[in-house]
Amino acid sequence: MLAMTGAAVLIGAGDIAVCGTPYDESTAKLIDSVSRADSAAGAQEALFTAGDNWYPNGSKVYHDSCWMPSWGDATKRIAKRVRPTLGNHDLDNGFGEAYFNAFGKNAGEKGKGYYSYDLGAWQVIALNSEMVVNPAFSVESRREQEAWLKKQLADDTKKCTVVYFHRPLFSSGGHAGDLRMASLWNILYEGDADLVINGHEHHYERFEPQNPAGVRDTVRGITEIIVGTGGAGLTGIRVPVQPNSARRIQGHFGVLKLTLGGEEFQHAFLDIDGRIWDRAAGKCH
Repeated sequence: MLAMTGAAVLIGAGDIAVCGTPYDESTAKLIDSVSRADSAAGAQEALFTAGDNWYPNGSKVYHDSCWMPSWGDATKRIAKRVRPTLGNHDLDNGFGEAYFNAFGKNAGEKGKGYYSYDLGAWQVIALNSEMVVNPAFSVESRREQEAWLKKQLADDTKKCTVVYFHRPLFSSGGHAGDLRMASLWNILYEGDADLVINGHEHHYERFEPQNPAGVRDTVRGITEIIVGTGGAGLTGIRVPVQPNSARRIQGHFGVLKLTLGGEEFQHAFLDIDGRIWDRAAGKCH
């Protein structure tokens, strides 16, 4: 592993809060424990979500009854660091109204749901993948997000960029990836993004760096990591393993921890039983 003095930490998962199950409470406790240790070590930290924050839909009722007793309560101490992104279930009831009301300015402009922030030496970008696929969003709004993303990547002076949104382009899970996400990936690839984090699939999977066409690319390729393991029911690998899939973990709830250095990163999947999986490191483009 790389030695990274003064590194920042980005930690989280997607597909999280379900009433009547213990697993979202367990990942919440894990988040809180890791965060306390990072804070004690003086690390700058942010907490992300990769969409589908509470189930079965995005109403205030399920926010109050499912999210708040788990991740909501567990993260009160670090509430200002929670930076979410929208999933398909977050829009099932209304137009994400409860989602935007719950997270406020940390969720970006209301009705848009895409934004960026700095974390240590890195640029962090949260995107709204539902804007690409949900007909409730207009074609104009989709183009606005794409134009914003191009400008954000072109103007930012950070050497490294991590991006998170709900739906993965590549996956060995039941959804088999969503080819409609190629429109975002094309922009990210041209803008030299380094990491993409997704949920939607309820397992953990990491891909080797690749281009939007799925061709392995060790020079400019983007590393995609799926971490839909925040508490909702887990699913397995249901289709043939996709090309460039480097690691797959089924049947374990947990969170992804990214340690972000000046020109490099480390990643690890932490499960609720205290095990550490897929610990590795890489460098920015």
